[in-house]
Amino acid sequence: MTVTPPPARTAARPQRAAFRGRIGKDARSGHYAVPGRYRLYLSTACPDGLRLAVVHRLLVLDSACPVTFLPAVPDRSEDGHSVLRPLYEASMHRYTGPAMAPVLSDDWSGRIVSTDVPGIMRDLAHRFGGDGPSLYPCGAEPEIEAVERMCTQGIERAAQDAGSAGAEQPVREAALDTLLETLGALEDRVAGRAYLTGDEVTAADVELWVALVHLDTVHLHHLDARAAQRIADHPALWAYARRLTAHPGFGAHLDLDGIERGHHARCHGLEAAGAAVRILDWAAHAAS
Repeated sequence: MTVTPPPARTAARPQRAAFRGRIGKDARSGHYAVPGRYRLYLSTACPDGLRLAVVHRLLVLDSACPVTFLPAVPDRSEDGHSVLRPLYEASMHRYTGPAMAPVLSDDWSGRIVSTDVPGIMRDLAHRFGGDGPSLYPCGAEPEIEAVERMCTQGIERAAQDAGSAGAEQPVREAALDTLLETLGALEDRVAGRAYLTGDEVTAADVELWVALVHLDTVHLHHLDARAAQRIADHPALWAYARRLTAHPGFGAHLDLDGIERGHHARCHGLEAAGAAVRILDWAAHAAS
């Protein structure tokens, strides 16, 4: 298992360690799939936690890998979740960083296997099986990875930079252009299609849906009304998001109040006119 230690403590907020263990095929790998051995700790208020919660539900893994859901705002503020502190301290000697989710833990050893969300998603899909769809179908991995990059860089990072109060105007405008270009490419891709790749839901749909949820419910708070309107002007993309929200595997984990509480706890930036109206009424379309 690879562990990245936190940097030396400075005046800046400490960084948590990144654990990148993987679930192997059999006992020779150390960590291998055994029903009930592993546990996920998730907060669906954060994008990574929501991604994993959706994947877990789609794959029907309640028995194979139980989940402990954590509150939107950690009970120890920037120090993280108290329930995760023993796991972090058992997994790294003299660990002083924050005890944050998501975490995949090994109940046999009481240690962390991984905090790496892409790796956890793939291990849930490939190692634990389940009765759900094939989220990483054969031959589709490059396409799914491309969508992951578009969501991470072209939507989430670009939206954050476009709404950053500390960035200069040209930087914000360039980020907004990147965001709109990405949304335009995805608009063309989903037009007339139920899913991004093939005829069934895949991990690419999970990535995009979560990115759109947080674009509308978090990042729009920091964009002006004109930018918000340009973002909303992608009807096929938002219709796609609405359809997936009605799917039980997606909408059942949508905690709008938690997302709002988590956002306000973490973010102290200025809000703009774009926060006045959401593009979608997520609660009205969410499946129970």
